[in-house]
Amino acid sequence: MKNYPPEFKADAVALYESRTDATIRSVAADLGINPETLRNWVMAAGASRPRGRRTQEPVQPPTPLEAENAALRKKVREREEEREILRKAAKYFTGETRC
Repeated sequence: MKNYPPEFKADAVALYESRTDATIRSVAADLGINPETLRNWVMAAGASRPRGRRTQEPVQPPTPLEAENAALRKKVREREEEREILRKAAKYFTGETRC
């Protein structure tokens, strides 16, 4: 049974929460961990994704360009977070294999 550092667990849960379109299985596969392990971490953290729609509607709908920019910013944030988690995982696993 592998023992993961608390930072890795917290980052994995944060990644799952930030990727609303992803499943536990897909996030676990990206990180190279068992889906049940990630599911346990999510439940232990009491994490939940916000569901439902916002109660306040914007006064003016965003223009297509603003909507595209917002979507691209979100993707950039997700990719940066994923990259950081993968870097930490690589450091963790590299340290484990050295004798």
